[in-house]
Amino acid sequence: MTCPLCSSLLIIQKDAHYYVCDTCKALVKDEKEYLTAVEEKAHYECHNNDVEDVRYQNFTMPITQYVLDHRLPTHKGLDFGSGTGPVISSMLQKKNYDIVPYDPFFAPDETVLKSTYDYIVCCEVMEHFHDPNAEINRLTSLLKPNGLLLMMTLVYHEGIDFTNWHYRKDPTHIFIYTKETIRYLSEKNRLDILGLTDRLIVLKKPV
Repeated sequence: MTCPLCSSLLIIQKDAHYYVCDTCKALVKDEKEYLTAVEEKAHYECHNNDVEDVRYQNFTMPITQYVLDHRLPTHKGLDFGSGTGPVISSMLQKKNYDIVPYDPFFAPDETVLKSTYDYIVCCEVMEHFHDPNAEINRLTSLLKPNGLLLMMTLVYHEGIDFTNWHYRKDPTHIFIYTKETIRYLSEKNRLDILGLTDRLIVLKKPV
């Protein structure tokens, strides 16, 4: 098996289910354990993502607040992988922001992928990418110069007990990032890192 981000041969095993990529430092699930599209959609449909749920709104607030602080309502945005409850685009639309949702299962209007955007939000999505190289390339291509790519995912570090980590146990989480992985993909796609925490990643496409 090769790494779906950097194409390196995966040899080192983190455990019986995941490899560690020696090049981009990602944790990659064995492809034999990937769910089918039908199974994956059924798993997402079990999520109780109510856009009016205050807890869900607070959970996604790091991205929503960043957009409010750094982009205007007239800027064009894309909520990529908006899921069963597009809470970020819903909250921003209520503040008259011009943002549209896209999700391959729940908002599959691909015409929105023919535009370019001043910012793209991607909340709890990138760990599901079967082909992170292609998906990050696509997101980069959809950004205007100076456009922002805001992503929320849990970033792994060695202080985490991987065996018992809830993020690892989700069957749809197949590609887990480290900070080294983010630095690798940002350099590969010529994106500037504006923010990189264990939870929030902010990248910018230069002019």
